[in-house]
Amino acid sequence: MLLKQLETYRKIVKLPDGVSVLLRPMTPDDCEALVALFSPASDEDVRYLHHDVRDPEVVRAWCDELDLARVLPLMALVRERVVGQATLHFRKGPERHIGEVRIFLAKDYRRRGLGTKMMETLIELARKHDLQSLVAEIVTDQAKLIKAFQGLGFEWCCTLEDYFMLPDGDVRDVAILMLRLRTKTGEF
Repeated sequence: MLLKQLETYRKIVKLPDGVSVLLRPMTPDDCEALVALFSPASDEDVRYLHHDVRDPEVVRAWCDELDLARVLPLMALVRERVVGQATLHFRKGPERHIGEVRIFLAKDYRRRGLGTKMMETLIELARKHDLQSLVAEIVTDQAKLIKAFQGLGFEWCCTLEDYFMLPDGDVRDVAILMLRLRTKTGEF
């Protein structure tokens, strides 16, 4: 998908409860709305994330360094409010055929089907970018999240023991889940 097409990409999805949500790529103008999404996050919410998203400077750095060819942040908006962000991280070199996905939802939009709609959209966009596989790294404590990804077709490939260190210094195992976007064809 060309960068220009991506910049103008828009999709309206309807949640099972009837709420309409606009999905579109992030723009630099989304910075304060993103700060508002992440600032009320609890310690438990950020416990398994790579960054402390409650720090406005972390979020502002994402906005300042926005590069849709490196990371595609997909925003979910209800009216003007950002209620979720899912990201597709593009890799380089020998891993350029693989993308990594991550997601964060506002507390009042969890378990309403929004995460599924956002991930389905990222999968669609990954295919348009000719990616062959998507990867999600999920701490094994998050059984419901793992099950949700498996419901989208992701397969649990392996477990990395003591791979993720929590803010308090405890370590956890990480499940590597993969979704193949192209089927393998074997020839004999």
